[in-house]
Amino acid sequence: MIRNSRILDDVREPADLRRLDESRLPQLADELRAEMISAVSLTGGHLGAGLGVVELTVALHYVFDTPRDRLIWDVGHQAYPHKILTGRRDRIRTLRQGGGLSGFTKRSESEYDPFGTAHSSTSISAGLGMAVARDLRGARNNVIAVIGDGALSAGMAYEAMNNAGSMDARLIVILNDNDMSIAPPVGAMSSYLARALSGRTYLSLREIAKQLTYKLPKSMARRAAQTETFARSFWTGGTLFEEMGFYYIGPIDGHDIDTLLAVLRNARDAPNGPILIHAVTKKGKGYAPAESAADKYHGVVKFDIVTGQQAKPAATNPSYTKVFGDALVRQAAADPTICAITAAMPSGTGLDAFAKAYPDRFFDVGIAEQHAVTFAAGLAAEGMKPFTAIYSTFLQRAYDQVVHDVAIQKLPVRFAIDRAGLVGADGPTHAGSFDLGYLCSLPDFVVMAPSDEAELVDMVATAVAIDDRPSAFRYPRGDGTGAKLPDIGTPLEVGRGRVVREGTTVALLSLGGRLAECCAAADRLARHGLSTTVADARFAKPLDADLVLRLARSHEILITVEEGAIGGFGSHVLQLLSRHDAMSRGLKVRSLVLPDVFLDHDTPAAMYARAGLDAEGIVRAAFDCLGARAGLRPAELA
Repeated sequence: MIRNSRILDDVREPADLRRLDESRLPQLADELRAEMISAVSLTGGHLGAGLGVVELTVALHYVFDTPRDRLIWDVGHQAYPHKILTGRRDRIRTLRQGGGLSGFTKRSESEYDPFGTAHSSTSISAGLGMAVARDLRGARNNVIAVIGDGALSAGMAYEAMNNAGSMDARLIVILNDNDMSIAPPVGAMSSYLARALSGRTYLSLREIAKQLTYKLPKSMARRAAQTETFARSFWTGGTLFEEMGFYYIGPIDGHDIDTLLAVLRNARDAPNGPILIHAVTKKGKGYAPAESAADKYHGVVKFDIVTGQQAKPAATNPSYTKVFGDALVRQAAADPTICAITAAMPSGTGLDAFAKAYPDRFFDVGIAEQHAVTFAAGLAAEGMKPFTAIYSTFLQRAYDQVVHDVAIQKLPVRFAIDRAGLVGADGPTHAGSFDLGYLCSLPDFVVMAPSDEAELVDMVATAVAIDDRPSAFRYPRGDGTGAKLPDIGTPLEVGRGRVVREGTTVALLSLGGRLAECCAAADRLARHGLSTTVADARFAKPLDADLVLRLARSHEILITVEEGAIGGFGSHVLQLLSRHDAMSRGLKVRSLVLPDVFLDHDTPAAMYARAGLDAEGIVRAAFDCLGARAGLRPAELA
């Protein structure tokens, strides 16, 4: 409960916080937690993880001299309390809104965000780089990486720890263990041991003992070091981190400010060498609805603070994610070789339904996209039909495995690529901008994109049927168009598109979810006397060469439209046209793609309008080709 007068109102930045008496910090933590709940109830966003690090956030900014001391949050959705304390409280209710604060840490947003972290497991690598740069400059500031919320399931974190331990770099890593996944705290004894083992007296004695062992015969020195490590690890469970070269402290209660302050000060004042502090926190701490349902309150929409009831959107069409998950379950009922793999996103990818129906064939590998892809390749090599469901932006992390372990060996791994295109509030770090470019360049890869949810069902069936090479189908975030869904998908002819409406002057060739905007653009063009063909490519690779060349021969203008960056579908169409010399007859071609910038977060509709990929943008592109746009006012294009 908040006690009497508000302290938070006087804390505009961490320097204000550090002027407070320690006895006032628990009240500040209460107020900070209430402020975060209030803000997220209005904006939506990530709730549970941030609530779990309130006390830790207060303690870190109290003990360390931020921003001179570098504080990196991994993943950045833990950082809402950090944003409130670092000069952004007046904008906290703009979180994830157009023109407002990012939902993650962002270097351009604040000097208190030394590194952007929207993908997990990067903080230790970045922190080590900062620590080495500090040492090369001869500086003395601290570098602290707070890693948690599952991020230690990714191999990159261990690669970084292995490197840091071998370099003996002065780096502090805080493991935010909010699922009690390693070990629970053991009460007062745990706090006592943590304070004692992190203290200068113990560290000094340990250093003296280490120096003495250099004088001993090697066998005795080795036994002495093993005895000291074992004695501490027996009580604390830190053997893994010790073996990687870290000095391990914990587990400690991450909500006990007194313990946090003592341990953080000891770590700050310790001699050289990497230190790992294991803090156990509770996701959703201090807000009963979030504590009782951590999964549902990890990320939330707007909600009622008193009841915790999240706002229910008006009944609409099923999401593409749900359509995919349901379609795969139906396919798996008839084919026992179908397996499903996710990288810590069972509900986010729609595979929770598959996990419930076929638990023996469902595999959540943690935040480990590289492993997920090669694991799927191993399944495929033994005759299984693995579907690897990963967001487009996260599949980027496993591109070498896609190339080396899947594509070169022509293994029939099926990639279900969610969040294709622009994703709204999560912004550029989560946009699916590049998968068309990096997959279409791979030989013998089948790449599909449905124009609606009915086509998605058919593409799931198509992927099941493709058993001689890898395949992928990409689909957007959000609700479908309302298309009638088949009971079971029908495999499509690979490499064949379809014509939706026939015209004579302008040809709009769409790949994926912009088909409805193309149809709306065709209606507008018709009002200006421009007969327009609209075609649905369906396949980015292999291209429907017959369809593309027919459109090129019979129209004055050919415009390709896709929800991806330059180098994807449109580039392959242009390559085909140039190979067949199809533009020598005066054909005018435009390739509409995402602009060559990282678009800031906003509503998807606003982002696509800025990208020129809505109906108005498509109409403008057509008039650009005709050279007639200058004679029309924007209102006339509506």
